[in-house]
Amino acid sequence: MDPDALTEAIEGLPNDEASGALLQVRGSAGQWEGTSGVANIHTGSPVPIRGRFRIGSMTKTFVATAALQLVAKRRLSLDRTVQSYLPDLLPADYAPVTVRQLLTYTSGLPGVPIDHKDPDWFLANRFRTWTPAELFDLAFTGRDMLFEPGTEQRYGNIDYLVLGAVIERVTGRPYGDAVRDGIIRPLGLTGTVVPGTDTQIHGPHARGYEENDGTYTDITEANPTFQWAAAEMISNAPDLDRFLVALFSGRLLPPAQTALLFEVPNVPAYDGDTNPANNPRAHLGHGLAKFVMGKVEFWGKTGDRPGYNNGMAATRDLSRRAVFSVNTLHMGGEVQPEITERIIAAVAGLARPAEQR
Repeated sequence: MDPDALTEAIEGLPNDEASGALLQVRGSAGQWEGTSGVANIHTGSPVPIRGRFRIGSMTKTFVATAALQLVAKRRLSLDRTVQSYLPDLLPADYAPVTVRQLLTYTSGLPGVPIDHKDPDWFLANRFRTWTPAELFDLAFTGRDMLFEPGTEQRYGNIDYLVLGAVIERVTGRPYGDAVRDGIIRPLGLTGTVVPGTDTQIHGPHARGYEENDGTYTDITEANPTFQWAAAEMISNAPDLDRFLVALFSGRLLPPAQTALLFEVPNVPAYDGDTNPANNPRAHLGHGLAKFVMGKVEFWGKTGDRPGYNNGMAATRDLSRRAVFSVNTLHMGGEVQPEITERIIAAVAGLARPAEQR
């Protein structure tokens, strides 16, 4: 581990891309933590290293773990269909979709057709409460499946929204209770919450902003129900590191279910065209994604919400683990912020080209 490279990766904030960032690295390869930029554009207060942030799609790893805990208890079956658990959820003409296919994003279900990271849409809807039924109506009404279940992998929120509904049917309780009872409380994750309709981030945190022509709109507060079981949670770096250690080391799941976390289906990734020969291979397992950086293989999950771009990852032996959060100033977009790319490269020990230094 190169502390200078880690420092360099997050320095120079605020800039026109981000207002602040935090990075925590742990493991036998070394320990390092640091912040850059400001938690509040107007007061200039520093980013708290243990500050909480909206973890976005990193929520999916918690939900996958909760589902696999139910599998281990034989309360949920990977090879039973969604239709058998929730007969009225999917349209009658949809092919059978299994719980395993939800976990691995191979269901073929169409997603909710709303760009929820479009600034105009987000600002108009940020405090609205959505029900899962409303999300499913938007996703499925009058829409066909994208591909035959189990034949391709397409990342999106819909699989984990449906998985949340299946968990609720099996347990008879909100899906968040399964996450709290199976993960948050046993591990003592005091900075981690399933917020429901709560619009605030409680405790120390850096604020999120959307910048437009020099005007900063504070977007920290938002109702997370549109993301629900796919991307609603809040956490911090120490909690996420503790979660990764417990998950990889088998404290949360028996060996058979722990192994599934790292099992990637042997299918192509869906790209929307009719030529499967040009598709890359799937890289997502049952709640974790594989990232190969140089000679280092990481497993983890990224996630973002307006104002927050984050990631957590570790090597299988836990010798190198990292959690980061970047307070981006422009929501949406297909390209990762440059600072995020710098952080990933520094954690993996990759040298960047001189023109990017």
